Amino acid sequence: MNTVRILLVEDEEHIRRFVRLSLTEAGYEVFEAGSLQRGLIEAGTRRPDLVVLDLGLPDGDGLDLIRDVRTWSPMPLIVLSARSAEADKILALDAGADDYLVKPFGSGELLARVRAQLRRQQHQAGAGQSTIAFGDILIDLGKRTASRQGHPLHLTPIEYRLLTYLAAHPERVLTHQQLLLAVWGPGHASDSHYVRVHMANLRKKIEVDAARPQFLHTEVGIGYRFVPLPTTAPEPDQGSASAG
Repeated sequence: MNTVRILLVEDEEHIRRFVRLSLTEAGYEVFEAGSLQRGLIEAGTRRPDLVVLDLGLPDGDGLDLIRDVRTWSPMPLIVLSARSAEADKILALDAGADDYLVKPFGSGELLARVRAQLRRQQHQAGAGQSTIAFGDILIDLGKRTASRQGHPLHLTPIEYRLLTYLAAHPERVLTHQQLLLAVWGPGHASDSHYVRVHMANLRKKIEVDAARPQFLHTEVGIGYRFVPLPTTAPEPDQGSASAG
């Protein structure tokens, strides 16, 4: 069997060492990151089977890492945090975390949580996607790129996250609040104009006629629905450019 690969994102060195030793002694292969940006890079390049992360990182909040990973992967995410308030746990779980462990904790409980998430992942094996294709458009979730007939679609990070979240829920009505939470985070729950502005820009890049969208449909007063059409997109090895 292949060794399970775990990414550990934690800035406190003594905690990172404790967790790394616990995981490696249990037979897991561990990669480390001490910041949000390094964690995002490691998650995208290492493609781990599971991520263990702290929320209080020196260059940002771990919630942003969770939301980013959730745009392209269903990999299990376990939060380790000194934040013990119920509201903090709800924020992390709503952002896409699978489990939440409050510091301090023991290695036995940590390993049990890891095993539980890996079992769940095995049960869901085969359900994930590495690409999403619709019409003549291809989204490569691993590379975080989008292309039309092999030619790059230059999407901003927000546009990319909005498109992938919609495309991951085909034929489902997503409310403004759901999109704001998934793409912008809980601090923007009332900023529905963000969705309208970025949706208008995204349609100009995705749709043949932005005024008569084929893929990104408006549900008046509620939100939006992604409607995939039969694909004519090229294979994933065609050229593409990263969202940025």
